[in-house]
Amino acid sequence: MSWSDGSPLQGVRVLDLCRVVSGPFATMQLGDLGADVVKIEEPGRGDESRRYGPPFPGGESAYFLSVNRNKRSCAIDLKTVAGRDLVIRLAAVADVVVENFRPGTLERLGLGFDILSRANDRLVLCAISGFGRTGPDAGRPGYDLIVQGESGIMDITGEPEGSPMKTGTSIADLVTGLYAAQAVLAALRQRDRTGKGGRIDVAMLDAMASLLTFNAGIYFATGESPRRRGNAHPTISPYETFEAADGWVNVGVANDKFWALFCGTLGRPDLLADPRFALAPDRVANRLALKTLLRPIFRAQPRRHWARLLGAAGIPCGEIRTVGEVCEAPQLVIRGAVRGYAHPLAGHQRHIASALRFGDQAPPDARRPPLLAEHTAEVLAQWLGLTEVEIGAHQRDGAFGQSVDTAAMEHG
Repeated sequence: MSWSDGSPLQGVRVLDLCRVVSGPFATMQLGDLGADVVKIEEPGRGDESRRYGPPFPGGESAYFLSVNRNKRSCAIDLKTVAGRDLVIRLAAVADVVVENFRPGTLERLGLGFDILSRANDRLVLCAISGFGRTGPDAGRPGYDLIVQGESGIMDITGEPEGSPMKTGTSIADLVTGLYAAQAVLAALRQRDRTGKGGRIDVAMLDAMASLLTFNAGIYFATGESPRRRGNAHPTISPYETFEAADGWVNVGVANDKFWALFCGTLGRPDLLADPRFALAPDRVANRLALKTLLRPIFRAQPRRHWARLLGAAGIPCGEIRTVGEVCEAPQLVIRGAVRGYAHPLAGHQRHIASALRFGDQAPPDARRPPLLAEHTAEVLAQWLGLTEVEIGAHQRDGAFGQSVDTAAMEHG
């Protein structure tokens, strides 16, 4: 298939009850694939990440903009009877609901799966939380930093003699969002077979623990927890970071074939002949001696020299780039991964597009992230067939917190 055949999730309706990162990142994946994603936000305030910053281009949070493209915004007060009833009606015509409240919150609001599924037995509800719906920690709030620590990821990240270190991005939120989007796609496929929807439980702790992979394998095999090792690999050497003359490079000499090529490319046959480094296990056992020999070699030339020299020999090597260098990288720009859109307040904004390619085509241009309440009337008319008079009645009943027109005007 290709994008020219139509978006993969064209016609799928997603009701997004999420905020901050994990849930919004999940629903953005679905929106990138063509789903009609309607984001339900608190009237007058919206998703709390709208206030995360700086920077605030044009008064809009760059943080919010980064995870909310391809969505429409409705401001509905979930704490009012009128607002709750509207959400139930929207869920009745939706295919998917995604939420990332603390477990039990939707039930207390009268919007639990039992209620929503009675309105629509084909509904897929994906619940994202920090620790899941069951177990002794089920009621705990889930924040990225906390879960990074409790998942073991921070304990194996950082220098051997240094303190635990979180990753430089919100990895727990983002990985959980990817798992949630994957689960939704699987649930929709299952619904195609059975005709019935269901509930999905995605926990940030589960998602992060799944990334332990070989580290967990080491523990299960030995009974000992792996220790922090900086950028070194536990079973391969040299497979780590070296300082160059103008920055840093990663080198991946992953097997004995690469080792022979590596020594030849460096012009160091003495290293290849050294019995301490003859085979992969020998290099691991003597990694400190090997790194001591390699450090001055790499410091003598800039990053690009090493990337080109080793790359030409077929040896895995890459520069450690800044975020700015990545965002301007020709490889991403030429592949259409760096895209832009016009925003009424923030002006022209660029972003990193979906990583998925169909038929070797870059994804289509994205719908810009929505202004708060921008699409409330539009969605109620399209999804529910409500007239202006009916929408006005819901306004008087307190469903929107403030008038739809006023909300839209206030945000541009």
